[in-house]
Amino acid sequence: MPRSAPDSPEPNLLRGHLDLILLSIIQGEPKYGLEISKQAQERTQGYFDLKVGSLYPALHRLEKAGFVRGEFRSALRSGSPVKVYALTESGGRELEARRREFEIFTQQLGKLWQLGGAK
Repeated sequence: MPRSAPDSPEPNLLRGHLDLILLSIIQGEPKYGLEISKQAQERTQGYFDLKVGSLYPALHRLEKAGFVRGEFRSALRSGSPVKVYALTESGGRELEARRREFEIFTQQLGKLWQLGGAK
């Protein structure tokens, strides 16, 4: 059944690009999980709604791979420690590589649409 214009991405599409999404958001200032989720929603007008069940396993995977560094810090409001994530040097290189890969992918996909007559 064809999908109409989605309010959110198809789950497999999101899973396939979750690392790129997270690395893009984490770039810059260190961020904690809820902040990462909120920025994903805000920057995409709600298109990316990252759920805890996919967010934290992905952050742990990126940390294990050495692309992000997690560190506990005291939260300003509650004073309770929260884990913030920062992009590492290798994470910056990974982000750039994934961005290039995605740009090439979308360019090639666009060529297929042009050749196939889809608009």
